[in-house]
Amino acid sequence: MSQLHLLSPLGFSAAGVAAKIKSTGKKDVGLLLCQQMASAAAVFTTNRVFAAPVKIGRLHIASGKLRGVVVNSGNANACTGLQGQRDALEMCQLAGELTGAAATAFLPSSTGIIGHTLPMEKVRAGLRQAAGELGASQDHALGFAEAIMTTDLKRKAAAARFKVGKRTVTLAGVCKGSGMIGPRLALKPSLHATMLAYVTTDAEIAPLLLRKLMAQAAEKSFNAVTVDDQTSTNDTAAILASGMSGAKISDGAGAKRFAAALTEVCQSLAIQIAADGEGASKVVAITVRSAASEAAAKIIARSIANSPLVKCAMHGNDPNWGRILCAAGMVGQPFAQEKCVLRLQNTRVFAKGRPLTFDAAKLSAELNAKQVQVVLDCHLGKGEATCWTCDLSQEYVAINADYHT
Repeated sequence: MSQLHLLSPLGFSAAGVAAKIKSTGKKDVGLLLCQQMASAAAVFTTNRVFAAPVKIGRLHIASGKLRGVVVNSGNANACTGLQGQRDALEMCQLAGELTGAAATAFLPSSTGIIGHTLPMEKVRAGLRQAAGELGASQDHALGFAEAIMTTDLKRKAAAARFKVGKRTVTLAGVCKGSGMIGPRLALKPSLHATMLAYVTTDAEIAPLLLRKLMAQAAEKSFNAVTVDDQTSTNDTAAILASGMSGAKISDGAGAKRFAAALTEVCQSLAIQIAADGEGASKVVAITVRSAASEAAAKIIARSIANSPLVKCAMHGNDPNWGRILCAAGMVGQPFAQEKCVLRLQNTRVFAKGRPLTFDAAKLSAELNAKQVQVVLDCHLGKGEATCWTCDLSQEYVAINADYHT
C-alpha cells in the first residue's frame, strides 16, 4: 500500500516546479491533469472572507466535471479584489491552453500570505514548465505534493484500493496544512496557511453521487481536525474520478466500499495535518462517546481540542484532567459531570463527579508519546465523535509571530 501514490489511479499525471514565488526556491506551482474529463466534486471554506481561487473554483466545479487542478503556494491570492479573480481565471486559462482544455475545466487553488497579488510572470513561467514536465511516476506525485506546501514540514499522502466485482478501484490523495487549520468545509458557502487536499480515483461515478460522498468524507476528516481553529480563506478539498478502471460506482455495496475508502484516505490526510501542526510534537485524538447527540459530541470534542490550556498541558505531558472537563462543559451542550468518565491514554482519571487515584508520574510518561488518546464518556445518549489536534508549543508562537515579516 505504501507504493501507491496520487498518480496510481489510472488516467492522471502531475508536476510540481519552482517558479520563485517563494523566496526559499522550493517548488511552488503544481499542475494535476486527468487524461479525459473527469467526474469531480469539491468542498470549500465557509469563511465569508474567501480567496479569489475559491470564488472561481466554485463556478468551475458547478458542472461536476474537470480536467485538472492548477495550484500555487507562497501567495494566497486572498483579499486581492477583482485583480485576484482575473489572476485566478488566467491560471485556469493558461492551464487549459497548455493541455488542450477549456479554462472552466480547471480548479484553481492558492495558499500562502494574504493580501498580495500574484506575481503572474512567475506563475505563467511555472505553469509552462509544469505542463512540459507532466508525468505519472511517484516522483511526479511527490513533486506536486511539495508544490502545494507552505509551512508544512512533511508531504502528506494516503491511498486505498478495493474491489468492485472483478475490477480494482484505487483512491489516492495529497494534502497540505500545518497552521491556520480549523477547516469548516461545505459544498456551498454559508453565512494564511491553508488546508488544501486533492484526491484522485479511477472509479466511474456520477458527479452527483461523488459530491455527496465527498461531503460526507470531509465531515468525518478535514472538518474534524484543528490546529488553531482558524478557518482559512482558501480551504479546498477536491476529488477527480477518471472512470478509467471501468469499475462503476452507483449504489449498494460498491458505493459503501467507495465511501469507506474515501473516508479512510481523507482521515489519514487529516491526521497527518495534525501531526505536522506548526510546532507540534504529538497528535491528540479527542473522542467523545455516549453524548446526547452526534452534534453535541462534535461540539464537545472540538471544544476540548481547541482549548489552549488543554493543548499546553498536552505539550507538557501534564495529566491536568480539570482543563478537559472545563472545556467539555462550557459549550452549552448537555453535560453532567456526575455521569461522565474521562480516560487519558486508557487511564481513568475522573468518574461520577470525582477524581480517581492514579500514578501521575507514570501517566505523564505515557503522555510523552507521538499519539495521545483522550476519551470522554458522557453517558447521556448515543452520540459519538472524534476530533484530532496537536499540542501547543513555543515554536507555534515563533512561527506565527514571524510568518509575515
